[in-house]
Amino acid sequence: MTAPLSQSDLKALQSLIDWWDQAGVETAPVSPAEVRAARPAPTARGEAPRAVPPRATAAAARAAGYGGAPEQNARDIAAKCDTLDALKAAVEAFEGCPLKATATQAAFARGNPEARVMVIGEAPGREEDREGKPFVGVAGQLLDRMLAAIGLDETSAYITNVVFWRPPGNRKPTDAEIESCRPFTERHIELVKPDFIVLAGGISAQTLLRQRAGITQMRGKWAELTVDDRSIPALPVFHPAFLLRRPQEKAKAWADLLSLKGRLGAQS
Repeated sequence: MTAPLSQSDLKALQSLIDWWDQAGVETAPVSPAEVRAARPAPTARGEAPRAVPPRATAAAARAAGYGGAPEQNARDIAAKCDTLDALKAAVEAFEGCPLKATATQAAFARGNPEARVMVIGEAPGREEDREGKPFVGVAGQLLDRMLAAIGLDETSAYITNVVFWRPPGNRKPTDAEIESCRPFTERHIELVKPDFIVLAGGISAQTLLRQRAGITQMRGKWAELTVDDRSIPALPVFHPAFLLRRPQEKAKAWADLLSLKGRLGAQS
């Protein structure tokens, strides 16, 4: 008869499940009985134990390189979208970004698409993946406070990311993953037609401004982002997640916000 799992075994198992969850691997509840059943059966002396295959999910299999998505022309798909609803549906149906295989859902946008300010961040995190909206976790709460400090909220700002699906473990998206989403991001800007764009974080700024400089060099310096023959003033700023790690940089972030506020007031 197999001995029951100890409290330390259960804690170790729960810790492993939590780690998998943070890494973006889907898991199903596992009972102690299932764990005991999965233990290798006793073997004769010198015989190698029989391997027990892990419980896999379709998403985990695709992440490992199985069942790859068919190639799609993202630019052609995005160009055919005449409304934000059509673009959102196209993004959700798109199979050309590998991140979709490990994400729960796309995090398309939140806020007012008629707003003068469009904030574009990097990629969804854990909370964004769960809710299907960008910037709703701790960093998003800080972003909301930053915008509120200059009189903006969800009625006066529109918020999205350059990548619509969460990278496993909140790692940085690869160049290929970013490029697979670029046509949708650029079409997103074309449809919203903002007066100003805030590029939150180095990945966002580098991607849309096509620059190699780091965010510490770019932040606070207004640039012109040309989309569909329209030039839009764009301001690179520190990502809120960076400010949570480096609160001493908040003074610079405040200066950048005041610069945005000045531009908004000048063109009101």
